[in-house]
Amino acid sequence: MNIRHLTFRLLQVYQQVVRTGSVSAAARVLHLTQPTVSLQLKKLTEEIGETLLEPKEGKLVPTFAGQALFQAASDLFSRFDDLANELADARGGQAGRLSIGIVTTAKYVMPAILGAFDRAYPKLQVTLNVGNRAHILQRFAAQEDDLYLFSQPPSGELVQAGRIMKNPLQLIAPMDHWAAAQPQPLQFSQLKNERFLIREPGSATRMQFEAWLSGQGIELTRTMQIESNEAIRLGVASGLGLAVLSDYTLKHAMQGLTLIDAAGFPLHSHWYLVARKDKRLGAPAQRFIQFLASQLQSCVDPNQVVSDIQQLPEHFVLT
Repeated sequence: MNIRHLTFRLLQVYQQVVRTGSVSAAARVLHLTQPTVSLQLKKLTEEIGETLLEPKEGKLVPTFAGQALFQAASDLFSRFDDLANELADARGGQAGRLSIGIVTTAKYVMPAILGAFDRAYPKLQVTLNVGNRAHILQRFAAQEDDLYLFSQPPSGELVQAGRIMKNPLQLIAPMDHWAAAQPQPLQFSQLKNERFLIREPGSATRMQFEAWLSGQGIELTRTMQIESNEAIRLGVASGLGLAVLSDYTLKHAMQGLTLIDAAGFPLHSHWYLVARKDKRLGAPAQRFIQFLASQLQSCVDPNQVVSDIQQLPEHFVLT
């Protein structure tokens, strides 16, 4: 391999093909024709001298050599992004770009944090990508963002995560539900025959609720799957069933609902800031981590911030 024959454009095209899993999708993102992208891939493969991509389950995935090249390209672009940031800072401003991927429920948490962060670093451009857990896990796998916010971090040796806030999961019922009129706390076993409205498989709230049920030796007899927290909240208010939702989903939206004080509730959960160990964190990401460690208590309810927030940077490799 003659590294002098590699160009930024070749690496950019390859990086996009890996992220999207197809030549045609990469072409659309890069505003190129499909033959142009195919030609660039052919040239890159010839220069490297190794097979870089292989078909798998309808997508193009990197081989061992391809993954090594993808990682090297990602590190290279990250380094040059840092160079651009440093040059911008040298001209008198703290500038740069930061991309954060968050699960849907975190949209109730992150705006207050980003508002304060923006006031502290007004020239730093932040992109916020919101989706369900499966979508954000895909972004994490493709290294599309710098940092992520999960209520249950992904697993694996490439994950580095640090708790930042509490995320209690509340048990809710309609205002006129019989349990609301009973002396509380109730035993959850009294509710096991009620219909529960639950999120789709893979949802962190559902996984935590099911893990708790398993630990209690309880199996629900009736459930209804609904793939939206808002729809679940409205369904409970209309008498469709009971549910377990994040306290942040319920803030300022308790009309027609009541909290049930059952033994074991609220379930203890946390928000985790997450990054990949194999992706170098740029200066903007490092700045955001340090901001959370020192300023999070002034952005949100300090009672919800974990006690060891100052040690957050220790969870990440800041180089």
